[in-house]
Amino acid sequence: MLLPWLGRESPSNMTQLVRFLLLGGTAAAINWIVRFPLSLFLPFPAAVFVAYLIGMTAGFTLYRSYVFPGSSLPLGVQIGLFLVVNSVGAVIVLAVSLALLNIAFPAFGDVPFAEALAHGTGIGVGAAANFIGHKYLTFRITPFARAKSEPSLRD
Repeated sequence: MLLPWLGRESPSNMTQLVRFLLLGGTAAAINWIVRFPLSLFLPFPAAVFVAYLIGMTAGFTLYRSYVFPGSSLPLGVQIGLFLVVNSVGAVIVLAVSLALLNIAFPAFGDVPFAEALAHGTGIGVGAAANFIGHKYLTFRITPFARAKSEPSLRD
């Protein structure tokens, strides 16, 4: 078992994890890159938050289409849960980013690219939390739908 919360390390689970990482990386890259121009006219915390919203929109579309396409939940429920999971993720990203920028990095003196490093690390920590939330909440397959899709003994 790779990690207990990932379930069995089957090829389909690993493929899903790889897709999540690749497409999540794409959404995270969008999030990270967009923050630079936003920082030209917004304070750092606001730029991080707006960038997160843009990355979150890209992430929903990518995850729903390519990572968790079999969810049996209605679209509206998926969107609601996605917003909840990502709101928690946004708090995690912002908290980690600000903690590094204002507490950890100053202990080491002048850290080159401190904002970029703080934000990138925050995105990584938030991504781990988001995978767990999206796999088991947002895009889950309900037990009823799972039972319908599994072959019965009579088939």
